[in-house]
This record gives sequence, structure tokens and C-alpha cells, in this order.
Amino acid sequence: MRIRATVAAVTGALALSAFAVPAAHAAPAEGTPYTMNVSFSKLKIASSIKVGSSNKVSAAYSYTLTYGANVKATAADFYSDAYLYRGSLDDPSATVEGDDFATCKKATTTTLTCTGTIDIYPSDGDLTASDAGKWTLAAEATAFNGQNPSKPDFNKVGFKDQGGMATTSLLRNSALTTDAAPEPVKKGKTLTVTGTLTRASWDYNKYYGLGAQSVQLQFAKKGSSTWSTLKTVKTDANGKLKTTVTASVDGSFRYVYAGMSTTAAVAATADAVDVQ
Repeated sequence: MRIRATVAAVTGALALSAFAVPAAHAAPAEGTPYTMNVSFSKLKIASSIKVGSSNKVSAAYSYTLTYGANVKATAADFYSDAYLYRGSLDDPSATVEGDDFATCKKATTTTLTCTGTIDIYPSDGDLTASDAGKWTLAAEATAFNGQNPSKPDFNKVGFKDQGGMATTSLLRNSALTTDAAPEPVKKGKTLTVTGTLTRASWDYNKYYGLGAQSVQLQFAKKGSSTWSTLKTVKTDANGKLKTTVTASVDGSFRYVYAGMSTTAAVAATADAVDVQ
């Protein structure tokens, strides 16, 4: 993960850093940062994040940071961000963060409005198949208070994190095709509608056929934006779809997949058919 962490475990000894290092999100063992008088609220992020097999995916988040009079929240060495985690906040089984800290702007004398992104690189091994599903959002802040980030006096560094503030689902992206043939077709004749449902593999960075899934075949008359479901078709072991319908009027066909808790929903690009 590309984590701009504030509290990190390095070669077995805990240390603080303002640079990209793996995060532990826990207080260091040698010296103890004090708990800062800050809190977080109004954390927002998309309800789901679709992640494909290779391209970087960024999901925006926002939150409000409220701080006390003794906190120098606008100082250059004050850092804050949000991150996703699984398991407990103190000992997460996995975390996903952004490439950089949040950008925080002063809103009132006691609050900052912060925005940033969660950045995911599936081709770099950021995720595996078991990571698909629900994650929890947390926010954190660190004040170095003039300390050297690479060699701070931990007792003079302030830290605060807060979990359980929102949830999102990391979903394996899916793709779907539709092809109705023959085109054109005579009225009353049989049309064969084929397609393929595939899903991103985060382990192998490719899309593979997704088998045993129920997919709806839909139809919209020419000039209409209203889709009606004609039937439900199941994919074979390789994600292939095939069914037949009787041609009646000009219009478009498409397959639609509703998705599941680990896989994104998808509608195929419609295929228009001229009925003669």
C-alpha cells in the first residue's frame, strides 16, 4: 500500500514518520505520544469502490476535524488523513490509505474541513480476493510540534485516531457484453443473444469468466429509454451467456448483472437490432 502514515512500525521498533512507510496506526513503544485534543466527524466516502485488475483507483473522502485551543492544527508539521481498515482499530488485519495526507482548510476557529483520497493499486498487489467486501473508515492526526519527524521525542508528539466512522465496500469490478444475432432479422424469426460476464482478479491482475451467476436479459424498444426484463439467464462455468428470443420490433438488447457483496453490478452496452 502507498501509505502516508504518521505512526509506523519500522524494523521491529516503533517510530513516527511523515513519509511513505507501512502504517501500524498505534502508539510507539519507545516514548508515548500524548492524546491530542482533537475529534473527527462527518466522515464521508462512497458506499462502494469498484477496483479492476490493474488501473489505480482513487476514492474521495471528506471529514471535519475539531481541535482544542492547545492544538496547532494549522502548523506545517500537523498531519491528518483518513484510511480504511479491517478488524479492530488498534490491531487491524489490513489497512488501505492514500498516496498523501488530507488537505485541511480552516473552517472556523476550532475546525478544519479535510479532503483526500484512498488510493488503490491492484497491479502492485494492494489487494487479494479475500479483501473484497466491507471495510471501515477511520481518521487520524499527528502533531510533531517542531520535532524532527525522522527522530522525534515521542513524548512531545501528539496523536489521535478515531475509527468506526463510516463503511464502504471494496468490490471486484465486473464486465459484461451483449451480442444479438443475426442483424438485421425478419419479424417472427429467432434471435440468439450471447454475452460474457467477467470479474477482475486482484491475485492475477486479469479478468476471468464468472460462472453460475444469474443475469437478466433486457429489451428497450427503439426510441425508448425504458428497459423491460425478458428472462433470467445463468452463466456457464466460463461466464458465457446464451439464450434465444423471437424478433418482434426494432430495439436494443442488453444483459444486466446485479452484483453481490464482493462484486460490482454491471450493465452491458446495448446491442441494437433492426427487425424487418
